[in-house]
Amino acid sequence: MDVKSVTSRIPRIGDRGDRTDVVAVVKLHGVITPTPTPFARGVINLATVESALARAFAHDRLKAVALQINSPGGAPTQSGLVAERIRQLAEKKPGVPVLSFCEDVAASGGYWLACAADEIYAHNTSMVGSIGVISGGFGFTGLLERFGVERRLHTAGENKSRLDPFSPEKPEDVEWLKKMHTQLHELFVDWVKQRRGKALADTEELFTGDVWLGARAKELGLIDGIGSIRQIVEERFPDAEIVVAEPKKPLLARLGIGAPAAASALMDAAMQRVHWSRFGL
Repeated sequence: MDVKSVTSRIPRIGDRGDRTDVVAVVKLHGVITPTPTPFARGVINLATVESALARAFAHDRLKAVALQINSPGGAPTQSGLVAERIRQLAEKKPGVPVLSFCEDVAASGGYWLACAADEIYAHNTSMVGSIGVISGGFGFTGLLERFGVERRLHTAGENKSRLDPFSPEKPEDVEWLKKMHTQLHELFVDWVKQRRGKALADTEELFTGDVWLGARAKELGLIDGIGSIRQIVEERFPDAEIVVAEPKKPLLARLGIGAPAAASALMDAAMQRVHWSRFGL
């Protein structure tokens, strides 16, 4: 047996599975928040998803990128940053479509993320929309006095202590907050109109902050079709392999070091629970 016949049987780089067409999947699951966690589980922000997005768009034989979205929303800035990063990477891959797949919920900031795609799909039972702005808190006026605690607050700037939870709420502060909400809402509406274009139904019902199930969301033009990620990918790209692009693990997770301080972890978990509970999840 000559050398040539032997070496011809040795697989070359590129002759293995990496020659298969790929649909890269990025999982965008959780509340959108800038607050970091040691394990980056259950939250979405640019820092936690940047590496996964980069890996997804880096495949040589990329046929499409699929965004698997399950999020009740959260911070508008992080929603915008992640969506912008998706579009930046997509523009470097002309001809490669980006598809969003809404799972349980793609609401508020979750729908903002979905609009970064060229096409949006959802299950019949998915909750989609919530194109609005919300914020909330608690007032603790008088609580400290009950326990004999004196709070000392010193500021430079008359508006520095706006909406302080231990001070009485001022009408002018509420008016300021409402103006901020209106500006953010306008930015959200502009983004949806920019990305969805003529597909949107001609009704202001879209921008009331309401949420719809998949079929109604399709009628309103918020999504393009009904279907799961595997169903649509197999129909559109039958010869492609579905590959999940995993994010890099944070340092503490790689070192096997435990969870954050209990108080902080409980507070973060409570706030995330509030976001999900608005949609019965």
